[in-house]
Amino acid sequence: MALDRSGKLWRGENVDDLADYLRYFAAGGYPVATVVESRCAGCDGRAFRVDIDEEEATRRTCLACGAVAFIGDSADYWDGTGHESCSCPCGGEEFAVAVGYALGADGEVRWVSVGLRCLDDGTLGVYADTKIDYLPSRHLLDQA
Repeated sequence: MALDRSGKLWRGENVDDLADYLRYFAAGGYPVATVVESRCAGCDGRAFRVDIDEEEATRRTCLACGAVAFIGDSADYWDGTGHESCSCPCGGEEFAVAVGYALGADGEVRWVSVGLRCLDDGTLGVYADTKIDYLPSRHLLDQA
């Protein structure tokens, strides 16, 4: 199965399909210039449970080793309350994660979109979409 756009929900089988979906999504109307796959720094795992709070701060927990990491600048905004676990319409809660970055003409990050691909049925979605309104912001490219 390749990227499947035939139904109401798009489906994919790998990170390339998720990257294509993030580029199509184009957060804030800005084209996504770079997509980075999330990988666990501890074990190089690529399967996660994902939590998002009311401000769209996002953290991921590696399914292989349990390491927790924040995506982008989410650690600066995470208050530990009011967050929910992401779930796919199929009920799945295990995901591959990729982060799409829209860049300004100056190369600084303007938007960050967190895309998830359900590991149960391949459904693709953007679960967090955050405007970045400070400079410098290129450091966010290393925080997928």
